[in-house]
Amino acid sequence: MQKIKTFLWFDNQAEEAANHYISVFGGDSKVLNTTYYNEAAPGETGKVMTVGFRLVGQEHIALNGGPQFPFTEAISLSVDCASQEEVDTLWSRLTEGGGEEGQCGWLKDKYGLSRQLVPQGLNEALSDPDPAKAERAMKAMPGMRKLDIDALRNA
Repeated sequence: MQKIKTFLWFDNQAEEAANHYISVFGGDSKVLNTTYYNEAAPGETGKVMTVGFRLVGQEHIALNGGPQFPFTEAISLSVDCASQEEVDTLWSRLTEGGGEEGQCGWLKDKYGLSRQLVPQGLNEALSDPDPAKAERAMKAMPGMRKLDIDALRNA
């Protein structure tokens, strides 16, 4: 059992979002359980209340809680990417359908949830033993939306 799970508050798209994320990340990703509002709960009886789901081995819970608490950039999910190809694919899939590209590898998906796609090698480029190289990599980032690891390494 995973001790800490990310709990995501949606207006009314919990099930749709969970299924979308599962389709984007694939691998060890699936719906684990679904609960429904009943007469004792504050939501509409019979409608989805929560969806427990796994994304690449990490468990999350999505709630249809209403519009009171929309997502903000104050919290985001960091996604380690093994290659530039993975960054490119996830970037495209997560911004499609109304998502927003941010700066420095950040994006919002169509549900408003923020993520940072982190390519393998980013930390090494930013902490290069040569301070001038690390500084050039850091200066290159603000000009990027989706991170380009080769461009950062070559900065």
